[in-house]
Formats: sequence, C-alpha cells, structure tokens
Amino acid sequence: MSKKIVVVGGGWAGCGAAISAAKAGADVVLLERTDLLLGTGLAGGYLRNNGRYTAAEEAIALGAGELFHCMDQTATNGRRDVEMPHHKHGTVYNVFEIEPLVRNAVLDAGVETLFQHRFTDVTMDGDRIVSVTCANGAVVEGDAFVDCTGTAGSQSKCTANGSGCACCVLRCPTFGSRVGVAGKAGVRERSVKRPDGKRGAYSGACEIPKETVDPALRALLEQNSSLVVPLPEELVNTAKLTVKACQQYAAKEFAQNLVILDNGYFKLITPFFPLEKLRRVPGFEKARYEDPYSGGVGNSIRYLAIADVDTALQAAGVTNLFCGGEKSGTYVGHTEAICTGTLAGHNAVRRARGMGLFTLPEETAIGGAIALAIRTMAEEGEDLDARFTFAGESVFQWMKDSGLYSTDNAAIKERIASLGLTGYFERPLD
Repeated sequence: MSKKIVVVGGGWAGCGAAISAAKAGADVVLLERTDLLLGTGLAGGYLRNNGRYTAAEEAIALGAGELFHCMDQTATNGRRDVEMPHHKHGTVYNVFEIEPLVRNAVLDAGVETLFQHRFTDVTMDGDRIVSVTCANGAVVEGDAFVDCTGTAGSQSKCTANGSGCACCVLRCPTFGSRVGVAGKAGVRERSVKRPDGKRGAYSGACEIPKETVDPALRALLEQNSSLVVPLPEELVNTAKLTVKACQQYAAKEFAQNLVILDNGYFKLITPFFPLEKLRRVPGFEKARYEDPYSGGVGNSIRYLAIADVDTALQAAGVTNLFCGGEKSGTYVGHTEAICTGTLAGHNAVRRARGMGLFTLPEETAIGGAIALAIRTMAEEGEDLDARFTFAGESVFQWMKDSGLYSTDNAAIKERIASLGLTGYFERPLD
C-alpha cells in the first residue's frame, strides 16, 4: 500500500524532498505558501562554485540530478567557468527561466502541488504528526512529513532583527508569514546570534534591473557572467561582512568592490548598499533595486528557526518529521538545500514504510558535510554561529583536507560507485 508524504515549503529543499519521496514510491503532496516555487531561489543563481561542484556531481551520481539539470539548462551564456573573488568554476542560472522548469520537474515526478496553502498548525498523536492545517482551512493528512519552510519571516522578525520588511521575494505581506512545522510539533528551534546581539543574518545579495545600469557595464557583465567594480575608499563598509548569511562571501574583496553576477539581473553580492552611494559609482547613476525593493537599507533576515535534527535529518522527538534546507541547519545555498531536502524526503518514505533510516556516508562530500554540521551545531548550544556550505567556510576546508573536493566528474562518479550508491535515490523502496 502506497504511503503519503506531505512536504511543506516549495523552495529548493522542498522541491528536492518532494521529487525524492516520489521516486522512492510514495504519494507526495507539496504545500507552498505562495504562487511560485523556489522561494529565495527566485533571487539566487550561483552554483558549482568551489566544493559545490563536487556536491552537485555527487547528487547527480546518486540519482538526484533533476534540479541540477534545470539549473544547468538556464546557465547564463551556457558557462561553467564563472569566477569571482575566492570562487572558481561556478555556474549562474537565470532567475527568470528557472521556476517553470522546476515546476515541470516536480509535476513530472508525480507530485501533487498545492499553491497558496500556508501551513499554520499540526495535529499530533503522541510523538507523531497526523495532519497539518493550512490558513485556507485545508487539512492534509500524511504518513510522514518534511519541513522545508525555511527560517526567514515574518515581517515582525525582519523589523526586530533587521531594517523592517525589505519587500523581498518571499512576499510575506501578500501570502502571509512563514510558520514552521517543527516548531509547531514541539521541536526545539534555534537561531543565529549576530555580534550586535540581534538574531538571524541578512540575506547576502540584491538584484538590480539591467536596464538601470550603463549599457557598457551590462555588455561586459553579459560577456563574462561576472563583474568586479572597485569602490572608492569612502564607499567601503567592511562592517556589513559580519551580518550576512553567506559568510563564504565575507572576504574583504566583497566590501572593497561591487561583486556582480549575471542571473538575469545585476546580482550584487552584498546584503544591502545605500542607494545614494551606489549611484555615485560610475555606471550606476540610475540604478534601482528590484529585490529586495529596500536593498539600499536592508534585506530579509534568515536563520531564525533551525530545528534540531540528526544525520538522517529526522527532527528530534517527532518520529515522522524530517527537515531539509535551512530548517535543518545553518546551510547556505541552493546546492545545500537540494542535497538535504533529497535526503529528508527519502527518509520520510523509509519511516512511513517502517524501514531503517538512511545516512549518507562521510566518505561523500554531502554525507560528511551533514555530519560536520550536526556535530558543530550540537557543540554550539542555543546560539548558533557556524555556517555550512560546500563553497567555503569549514565544509570546503574539510573537503580539501580529506581529498573529497574534485572537479573530475569521472572520479566523483567512481567514488559514489565504490560505495554502491550509484543511482541510489532513483530506486523505488520495496
């Protein structure tokens, strides 16, 4: 008898979880708060940089390649060699093209996707979730659940810990504030604490419409897919580097320059940049912000509700709840979200069928990164600090030290094959 898995949250992690659970043989319902998939992925775009290359190829070899193929199809200029300070061999996907491809991938997997279904509460039976309730009154039952609601929102949280609602792509004023399944089910949720004592971290990039930037700079960006524009000394603000979620982009070069990627916009790798100062930079005299609209002042605040999970991504104390993406740790990036979401979705099916849970071996970059994150967060206590990304920080260093970092596709496939895991997430569970 088929089991029903309910995935809450349609960002990169939720889409990965839904596809993974469907391929494992479950009936899957994906609940999305808004009218679009991908969440912050609608303003994202950078992948395969540094160790993310290895992780993406591992995921593909493991049988979880659908979403990476969507990204590759929309790579700007078809390039896989996009560089910026301290980051090599990257790819940037086009944010205007990506969502329809991902939506089709989710539908093709047989996932029932319900938009404008904002989760609000759970019904419990002991240590199990029986059903979830949405703001529109819908009650959705399931055998196991995956929380991919993220850690950003509501407006009040951005006001308390940031600069107010930045009018970002999450669109809380229209579709309602994020509510996490784990928290409602009684799982402990922790947050990052910044040096200023406030909670969470700013999203690390802003989007500027190409039409508002000098055509010569636009042509240069579209030719190279990345751009580094030096700033005069009076416009340099290194203090911003400590407040952003994406600490792999916190090197001094990201304060001394405008570091830009072509994701369909001029994507500025900075949490915010005062508009009047930006317009003093040659070529940006007419610039304005598209996401967030208030990018001259602040950005959305993330890392406010990270659930306690184990290396199988099962939530502590709730037997049939799993977490992916930022909900499962202070992970940074789309690659990280897809990888954790895929494992969470797969294990939700295993739990629903009464099977033992699967943990990716630490001989893989993905499995090792998850284990490192779980150990580190356990040591940190209530206030979290470390970030986990294949592109930098402790994970990338560990990958290099352990010999796992590679851009050799054949070698990565061979490593997965040697572990007997080729196509693992493609296999239906008996």
